[in-house]
This record gives sequence, structure tokens and C-alpha cells, in this order.
Amino acid sequence: MIKITLRSPIVAVLGHVDHGKTLLLDRIRGTSVAEREAGAITQHVGASFIPIEVIKKKCADLIKKYKFELTIPGLLFIDTPGHEAFTNLRKRGGSIADIAILVIDITQGIQPQTKEAIEILKINKVPFIVAANKIDLINGWLPKENKCFLDTSQEQRQHVIDLLEQKIYELIAQLSEEGFNAERFDRVKDFTKEVIIIPVSAKTGEGIQELLLFVSGLAQKFMKKKLEIDLEKPAKGNVLEVKEVQGLGMTIDAIIYEGCIKKGDEIALIGKNGIIKTKIRALLLPQPLEEIRETKKKFKTVEKVYAAAGLKIAAPGLENALAGSPLRVIRGNEQEVIKEIKAEVEDVIIEKESLGIIIKADALGSLEALVKLFEQLKVPVKKADVGVVTKKDVLEAASVKKENPLLGVIIAFNTQINDDAKEEAEKEEIPIFESKVIYKLEEDYLEWKKKKEEEEKEKKLEKYVFPAKLKVLPGFVFRASKPAIIGVEVISGVIKPKYPLMNEKGSPVGKILGIQSKNQAVGKAEKGEKVAISIDNGVVGRNIKEGGFLYTNVPYEQLYELIEFFEDQELIKEIRKIKERCKK
Repeated sequence: MIKITLRSPIVAVLGHVDHGKTLLLDRIRGTSVAEREAGAITQHVGASFIPIEVIKKKCADLIKKYKFELTIPGLLFIDTPGHEAFTNLRKRGGSIADIAILVIDITQGIQPQTKEAIEILKINKVPFIVAANKIDLINGWLPKENKCFLDTSQEQRQHVIDLLEQKIYELIAQLSEEGFNAERFDRVKDFTKEVIIIPVSAKTGEGIQELLLFVSGLAQKFMKKKLEIDLEKPAKGNVLEVKEVQGLGMTIDAIIYEGCIKKGDEIALIGKNGIIKTKIRALLLPQPLEEIRETKKKFKTVEKVYAAAGLKIAAPGLENALAGSPLRVIRGNEQEVIKEIKAEVEDVIIEKESLGIIIKADALGSLEALVKLFEQLKVPVKKADVGVVTKKDVLEAASVKKENPLLGVIIAFNTQINDDAKEEAEKEEIPIFESKVIYKLEEDYLEWKKKKEEEEKEKKLEKYVFPAKLKVLPGFVFRASKPAIIGVEVISGVIKPKYPLMNEKGSPVGKILGIQSKNQAVGKAEKGEKVAISIDNGVVGRNIKEGGFLYTNVPYEQLYELIEFFEDQELIKEIRKIKERCKK
């Protein structure tokens, strides 16, 4: 029997370190506890369920003002320890998180980790609301515990409001630079086109009511179809973490976003060596208001869990389970389930014959984020897999390097590198970029690539004689011949030792033996510089004239090749004409 109902929206909370993400979650949980008796809020795997009754009671005046009718069961807040954990909340085509709260310290604005969070939200196609936190730190702010922002702002002095407005507009400008139109929540004209900013204080509770209401209202209004589920269908979910728990053995923390999961169900997920199938021995929920990471407390064993929910699963054979893996309940549809799981990860775990970089990560979510990131950068990926960096990975990178040095690299996110892999990488000179921050890997690779490209360009250009036009300065003949030493001004281009010269008639003059500037030998001279040069076969009065011009004697075929590198196209034409005239 089909039993369609609305599930709770899954809300992820992200933000830069010290911007108040944890305190905000604590305040949201605390607010709910204050409204209901202890135990009314079920806190699962790094997840806090806030019942709709609590939200309705807390936000009654605002619901009336904005004419919201809330029909969702509540909100499931996901408390992830970092952005990389958020990336494990994944499914094909995006994230299992329906909406996100991006916490930004209003006194500091967008910081590096904020930018990383924004990029991850873009990659995973997750809409978000900005919680502009720490309004209580605005100079002169008078805190009003747990009040709505609109009410508390009316009780502030004008200069304080002016300071707040300034900070909000600075934040709007920063978000614009990141590609988003944003506005304070009460001034938004189109919720589908603007990111809303809600000023809050996790410390005092101000603005939390608006935050809860707008997250609930917007998720319900714009995601209603996505939130409709059949509670009797086999569960679909995602592995958030794999960990060993004393007395239970290896377990998985999971988020269920569709259907129902029961004790005794057979489940399938991705492991290091392929598909893992196992039977659930126990479904566990932490005690109310206890974090799953606090393993000293006892868990509550349950028979079944409905979406949307976080839970811990104990089952045999989970030692090789991968964080970020899709999780499916099998009920007579094993082949269909396995096909679906493989389809979800086929764009993530990559093994190609073509040239490309190698990516290794700690979890499927992180791997997927990295693959998408490098694809956006138009950097091909040869191999992407979960696990440690091995000698085999290095040998594959070395093979790529022979054909394309810029792709013969390994990207290692939050994972170990085997000792033999390190030795081989050193021997083969294979760069391994390591970091626990996804976008640090992007920056490091691009910086290295740019440096390598510049080195390659310099190396390639060494064979060229670059065009240059020199004026022989009258009165600056230091030696007439053997070698001729004269003062010149570089009118255009660049000269280096060993460059051959010709005069205005196209006759060879000789090679530059050396260049001196202010009595110091230099490696080159550029446009506008006045230097002394020595020329091996130059003779002043014969092939060199005071006040006349000299040119670098660029080989004819190089004049065409240099067009893409050299800015002064007119000089190239001038040298070409001299050489053509000389041929006649």
C-alpha cells in the first residue's frame, strides 16, 4: 500500500571555523528543549530532529505575519564536523541535503573556508540561507535574549543599526563576487532568485526564530515534490561515517532520506573491494540530546526507522565500507539495487585508458567533489578512487608524465601515502599534492601547473632569437672593433648575449658577446634601457653607424613562429622587410 507523506527537510549547516556553527546548532537544539520536555527531540547520527510543533510554537507570531502554513514533520539538522563530511551526504546528481545554512560571522565576512563551503554547495546544487551570526558583537548592540530579529532591531540605537546595515551590505557585496544576488530576508522580492540573509546571534538566540521559520517555509514551498516519499518503500540513504564501536564492532552512521529501514533488513553499499551485502543486526539511536560521537553513553535499540533520519547500523562485514557510499535496503530487488548503487558511483570511481591526473581520497563524497572540481578546471582525470596512495598509483602517474608532464601528478585528499609510493614518487619525480582542504589542492596544483608552464615556455623560447631594434648612441663608441663596444638604446624588443645582429641594410654585423648596465654584466636588456654591448665582428664606421639602427638577425622561419609570443607585430614586419629586401 502506497503511503505518501512529506518527510522532514534535511538541513546541513556549514561555515568557516569559529564563525559559530556549533553554537548555532546548540542554540537551535536548546530552544527546542526549552519548548518541550526532555526527550522530545530525537538526536541521531550527528543529526537533530526539531518537531514542527516546536517550530510552530516558537515562531507563532512570525507564521501569522508571513502567512506560512507549515505541513512538514519538522527539520532534520545535520551536524557535520567539516565540509568534507558534508560532501559524504551525496547521491547521484547532487546532495541528500535539501537546504543548507551557511554561517558567516557578520563582523568578519566571507573567509577562505566560507568560500570553500560556497563552492561545495554549488557543486552539490544545494540552495542555502545565510545566517549572519554574531550580531551581538556589533559595537553598542543591546542583546534581547531569544527575540525575533525584527523586534530586537527596533530596540537598538540608530548608530548601531547603521553599523549593522553597513556589515550586511558588505556581505551582500562579497556574495555578489561569489556569483549570488543576496538581500536581508525582509527585503527579498523573489525567493527563487535571491539568497536570503538572516542576522542572528547564536549566543543570545536573537534571530533564531526567523532562521527556523524561513528554513522550514522555503524548503516546504519550493521542495514539496522532493519531500514527498512513500514510507513503506525500502529505504535509501547514505553512509556518513564508518567507525568501530566497543561492543558493536564496525558500524556505519547513515542518513536515510527515503522509505523505511528495519532490523533484519538486508542492505547493500559500496566497499573498498566492490558491493557489500549484509543483514542488519541492530538499528541504534543515541539517547536524546547525545551526540553519536559520545560513545560512553548507551544507544537506544529500535526495530525500524523512517525517513528522514540519522541512525547507526550494526551489521557483519562492514570493515571495508566506504564513507559517502549509497545505502540501499534489499527487499526482493537485489539486481535492481546493485545496478542503482553502481550507477551512483560510476561517475566518481574512475579508471580510464586516456591521459589524466590521479585522485585518491578518504571517502566517496570527497572523491566526487574533487573529480567535479578538476573537470570544471578542464583537467582530465585518468583514475579516481578511495584509499591510500600506492606504488601502483605512482607508476601510473609516471606513465602519464612521459606523454604529458602537466598531468603526471597525484592528488591526495585526507588519505595516507604508502612508504613505497613515497620512494617511487621521489625517484620518478612525481608531485603528490596532499591536503585536508579540497580547495587547497586546487590552488596548489594550479600554482604548480602555472610554474611548470612558464618553465616550459622559457625552455621552448630559448631556441628563438627575439626581435629587437637598437639605436646606436652617438658619442658612446668605447671601442671601434675587435670587439666593437658601443652604447645603445633598446627601442623595442629584447636582446641577450649570443643574439646575432644585422644593420639597416640587412648585412650581418656579428653576435652580442656581452651586455653591461651601470658597469655590471646583465643577462638581457629590454625596451627603454640604455646599455653597452660588445659585438664580435662589428666595426664602427663600416657595418655600424653612430646614430644608426641595428636589429636582431632573427632567422626567417622564426619570424612566423614568434607571432604568437611577441607583442610588437610591427617590429616583426620591419625585420621581415629588411630580410626580404636583402634577398633581392
